[in-house]
Amino acid sequence: MQQVPWGRPLLGVHFPACTLALRIHRLWIHSTATALVPLSILSMELHTVLIMLSLLPLLEAQNPEHANINIGDPITNETLSWLSGKWFFIGAADSDPDYRQEIQKVQTVFFYLTLNLINDTMELREYHTKDDHCVYNSNLLGFQRENGTLFKYGEEGEVETLLHLIVLKKHGAIMLFFGLKDEKKRGLSLSARKPDMTLELWEVFQKAVTHVGMDESEIIFVDWKKDRCSEQEKKQLELEKETKKDPEEGQA
Repeated sequence: MQQVPWGRPLLGVHFPACTLALRIHRLWIHSTATALVPLSILSMELHTVLIMLSLLPLLEAQNPEHANINIGDPITNETLSWLSGKWFFIGAADSDPDYRQEIQKVQTVFFYLTLNLINDTMELREYHTKDDHCVYNSNLLGFQRENGTLFKYGEEGEVETLLHLIVLKKHGAIMLFFGLKDEKKRGLSLSARKPDMTLELWEVFQKAVTHVGMDESEIIFVDWKKDRCSEQEKKQLELEKETKKDPEEGQA
């Protein structure tokens, strides 16, 4: 995982004039010391500056409104159906340094949500890339319709984690807020139907982070070039198909 704006220039798209000036100044300093700086770094800096310059007209034309963060909106059956399927973890912000360090060890995450309306639960199946290896986990999530929260069960059936859900249907994305009452442990995550992020969605996420009293420097994004779970996903999906076929064949 990498921090913005330096680590992921295509995601950190909110460029104040001072940030662009700093980039150009750094590039000038590097160019005067090429004997000490690898050419690849100079090339990367130049590429980032060119991206910033190309986006400036678009960003100047935008006047984004404050993100409408309505924590506590009820969860409906329509919302639950919409949540079902595959999601890509885009990034997170967390004020707890220890937890943030743990997040940085995870290279990528994608997950599936499978709805069970009978029990008011959702099956969570996660694929983590960590240390260039894929790790698969499954868990059960519960939800409280009235106040728009999801919760994760512990090993003994107790509620382990409470998450406030924000649905961003326009962007095909969701945000999960946690620990909002504790300024030292609060955080939020962003997941979407696609592993990339538009400029508009970045603005929404950025404003959500500041809305709950956190700083942009606490945002961490994943790098999808490091995903190692595609093969594991295929095997798991094939196994699930076979498992579903067996009971049907037994009844035939």
